[in-house]
Amino acid sequence: MPYKLNIFSKILILLVLLLIPIVMLYSFTNRITNNVVQDQIQSSNLNQLSFFMHQLDADVERLAMSPVILGSDPYVREYIDKHNSPEYDMLKEQSRIIEKLSLQSVSSGWVNELTIAIPKGKQVLSSSIFVNGTDSWPWHRPIQRTWTYEVREGDKGVGSFIREVSEPIRAQVVDQTNVLYQVRFSVQNMVQLLDVYKKDKRSDPFLVDGGQALILNSSSDASISATIREFLTGSTIPLSGQKQIEINKQQYLVSYVKSTQLDWYLVDYVPVQKILSPITMTRKLFYISIGLLLMMSVLASFILYRNVQIPIGKMIQSVQKVKRGDLSARIDYKAKNEFDFLIQRFNEMATQIQVLVEDVYAEKIRSREATLKQLQSQIHPHFLYNSLFFIINSAEMEDKESVVAMSQNLAEFYRYTTRIEKQVVRLQEEVNFVIHYLNIQQLRIHRLVYDIHIPEDMLNESVPRLILQPLVENAIIHGIERSMESDCITIKGEQDGDWNRVIVEDNGPGLNQEKLTQLSKQLEQPMSDDIGCGTWNIHHRLFYQFGEGSGLTFQLGVDGGMKAVLTWKREKQQDTLPAAQERRS
Repeated sequence: MPYKLNIFSKILILLVLLLIPIVMLYSFTNRITNNVVQDQIQSSNLNQLSFFMHQLDADVERLAMSPVILGSDPYVREYIDKHNSPEYDMLKEQSRIIEKLSLQSVSSGWVNELTIAIPKGKQVLSSSIFVNGTDSWPWHRPIQRTWTYEVREGDKGVGSFIREVSEPIRAQVVDQTNVLYQVRFSVQNMVQLLDVYKKDKRSDPFLVDGGQALILNSSSDASISATIREFLTGSTIPLSGQKQIEINKQQYLVSYVKSTQLDWYLVDYVPVQKILSPITMTRKLFYISIGLLLMMSVLASFILYRNVQIPIGKMIQSVQKVKRGDLSARIDYKAKNEFDFLIQRFNEMATQIQVLVEDVYAEKIRSREATLKQLQSQIHPHFLYNSLFFIINSAEMEDKESVVAMSQNLAEFYRYTTRIEKQVVRLQEEVNFVIHYLNIQQLRIHRLVYDIHIPEDMLNESVPRLILQPLVENAIIHGIERSMESDCITIKGEQDGDWNRVIVEDNGPGLNQEKLTQLSKQLEQPMSDDIGCGTWNIHHRLFYQFGEGSGLTFQLGVDGGMKAVLTWKREKQQDTLPAAQERRS
């Protein structure tokens, strides 16, 4: 006899088959994500560096306009034209010009010096008191028409950038000019900007020219910066870009942008591992989660084996004994879960069967067998297994609310279906039973919504048991589950004269008129395989209990779905239930 896998083995295989594609898919997506995120981060670093350089160039460009503004000032022009005139009050005008130079200098966001040099009179007017009126001005040096970096004597080794504008423009040496306008700013301005950028971005930016000069931020790593400078100056590099450089056995991502004003490169570097650390941490957390999930799966499988497989095995053994004719077979096992209810009912059922078999009254035996068949037709193993698997999966995902909701509704569902002592109940009980069933299906099919509206007076009407749930089940199986666009079930009660009507409608694909007519004819014929026994049973139980005009009919829905209409005669009003029944999902 070939070996058949039990539920426990199938669950273990299913868990393994689920975990393997998850790990493979994550490995693939992690690699793709790693590359994408790394490219995005690198692009972001370069864009931010370019934006910072654009701001720096804008500040430098504003300073570069200072000599032009000075050359257009009327007081400066008057001083240059009349400074040798005996009637001209030179001291007063020098004081005024120095004041203007000082005001224009402090109006900028950067600390700078503005200087006017007149070679013919060897006069120097500056916003700096250390330069103003100096006798050591270099009159024989070339004019610095572009921004030039130099370390001036007396600045304690702190470099500065200067730019000059001369009149006439074609003059090459300072003493060939009529007047020279100079703007100078210290590199401390740039150091402060680099510190701000480093604080915001947690990086290590610095400036480097084409030679060996470096401008570092106040907390820069000089050794790494020097290594990067040698690498950049040793090759031809574009205006902007990124490179990975290995320094001290560690990879660094180096971003650089060239200044259009200073002709220097703004360089920033960050360890590659620092960029990828969030991805690495996410990957580690995922593998830890996979390990925990595997452990929880094994634990869940063990719990499943102990709480499901063993009780089912016990029930199968007892069923086999009953099948062989041993009607004294009972299940002697305490599952301490929902199976206790089934085991208890099985033992009760076996006891009843034994009593019925021993009873010589054949009619009573046939009645009990019919009742048991009706009961068994309601307990669908597939429905039960799906519900239990949902509970198991929700428990694995630690969704306590779903586990509790499914367990409560499932217990109420089977409590009602296994209660065989009453075959006629109030409509209220049938509605409550359907609500438990819909709640179970709603946990499985998240898009499912339902609307139940039945008048208060109608809830006291007597009906045969289990006439409403099979119609709702058909609406879900043949309507909702067949189309991803179908999602709604409506249950509506109506009272018209001497008649009660309950309408179960779905918005599924429905049937055409030909199939609907065929289905209505089959209800009036003897039961066959072409129509479900539940549907046929509902129609004939209503007909035999309430007489002509009662039964089940089918109609086309308003939105193309299907309507199942239950019709039966009203009874005299007795006790009323406390509240109207209206629930909406």
